[in-house]
Parts: sequence; structure tokens; C-alpha cells
Amino acid sequence: MDLLWDAERPLLVREVVDLLHPRRPLAYTTIMTVLDNLHRKGVLSRARDGRAWLYEPVLTRQAYTAQIMREALTVSEDRAGVLARFVAEIDPEDAAALADMLRGPGARTAQGPAS
Repeated sequence: MDLLWDAERPLLVREVVDLLHPRRPLAYTTIMTVLDNLHRKGVLSRARDGRAWLYEPVLTRQAYTAQIMREALTVSEDRAGVLARFVAEIDPEDAAALADMLRGPGARTAQGPAS
């Protein structure tokens, strides 16, 4: 997924294989199967390019991560407890950013306006 997000354009299976090869030599068919599975799960979209498929993420990295966080939260019967534990364990800078976002648009910290 990181390769597809970083590419900022749809990639062919061959391009994914070539980008992965220096780090992890995997068979073309293995990559093709993984990309097809991610497409069937709705994580990737694909379009024909001749006889090949071009794959791209359906969601941005941030939207996908937020979706995973929401899904993880839904499995708990004590959502407030999970959120409290999460906030207690995150990096102080992330906690400050979260507090700014919860205060709403225009909230400011020593680092500047909230985004």
C-alpha cells in the first residue's frame, strides 16, 4: 500500500514488482494476487491498460488509517475507556494536536493554527 500511496498515480503490477524488488524479491504472480485481493476487498480500484491492470488506492493513507482506527474502536464495549487509554499512551505532540482539533477550527497552540 505504501508504494501505491507514494506513487501518486495508478501503477501496473509490473511497476509494483519492480519497486519492491530491491527490498523484497517476490514473484509477479504473488504481487498480482495480492493486488487483486485488495481490489476485491475494496481497498484498491483498478482500470484496464491494454492487457494489464492499473491499481490505485481507493482512500488516502490518512483516510485508510482513520477507517482502521474506527473499526478497532467498534469492537470494544467500553469505547470511552479505549479512547482514554489511547490518549494516555500517545505521543504528547499527537495529544496536543488532537486537543486542538477537538477545540475546533481556529484553535491555536504555541505551534500555530490547527490544521
